[in-house]
Amino acid sequence: MSPTETTIIIAAKNEAANLAELLPALRNSGWTDILVVDGHSVDGTGDVCDKYRVPVVRDGGRGKGDALRVGLRSAKSKFVVFMDADGSHEPADLTALLAPLRAGQADLVIASRLLGGSSELHGGFDEFFRLTGSSFITACINHKFRVRLSDSQNGYRAGDREKLMGLDTRENSTTIEQEMLFKALSRGLRVVEVPSHEYPRKHGKSHIRLSRVFLNYIYSLLKNYLFA
Repeated sequence: MSPTETTIIIAAKNEAANLAELLPALRNSGWTDILVVDGHSVDGTGDVCDKYRVPVVRDGGRGKGDALRVGLRSAKSKFVVFMDADGSHEPADLTALLAPLRAGQADLVIASRLLGGSSELHGGFDEFFRLTGSSFITACINHKFRVRLSDSQNGYRAGDREKLMGLDTRENSTTIEQEMLFKALSRGLRVVEVPSHEYPRKHGKSHIRLSRVFLNYIYSLLKNYLFA
C-alpha cells in the first residue's frame, strides 16, 4: 500500500523524548502522512514535530478519545492508523496492520498483544490487574457479539476513516478503544486482528493510573454492553 493512502495519527501529551525516536523511524520507513494530536504539551513536543515536519493539531483537552476524534476529522486519507506516542508499538507491523483493509477484508484491524506478545502486561500486580481487566472486557465483547477476539484494548489499530467517523464515539478517555470496538461490531463492521508485539514505554511515565480509571472502564463496559 502506498503510505500516502494512510494517515498515522499519534495522540501525544508531553512525549517529546519518545517522538524524537518514533517520528524519524516512521519517516525513514517511507511514511509521509503523519499527524500528531497534541494534548497541550509543555515539554517541547511541538518542537520535535516541527523538526521532522510533522503537522500538529491541538485536541480539546478532554483526553485520548477526544484526541482520536480530532485526528479522524483532520485526516483526509482513506485509512488511518492510531499509534501511541510512547514507543510501545512496532512500526514494522504497519504493513501487516493495513493489509486486511487494503484487501477489502476488514473495516477495523486491531494489533493483538495476546497474539504477538507484550513486554508491558506481565511482571507485577499492576500489570496483572491490567491484563485481567483487559481479558474480562474482551470476553464480554466476544460473548455479546459471538466473535473470538483476543485483545480489545490495544490502541494500535487501523481502520477505514469514514466508517470509524460514522461510529459516533463519545468517550473521551482511554475507554475509547472498547467503545470503538463495541460500536464497530454492533454496526456490522468487519473486525480482524493481527499479531504485534508491545514494547515497554521508552521514556517517561505512563499518564494512566489504574486506580483512577478502573471505575471508568467498568461504567463504559456496562454502558456499551447494554446499549451499543
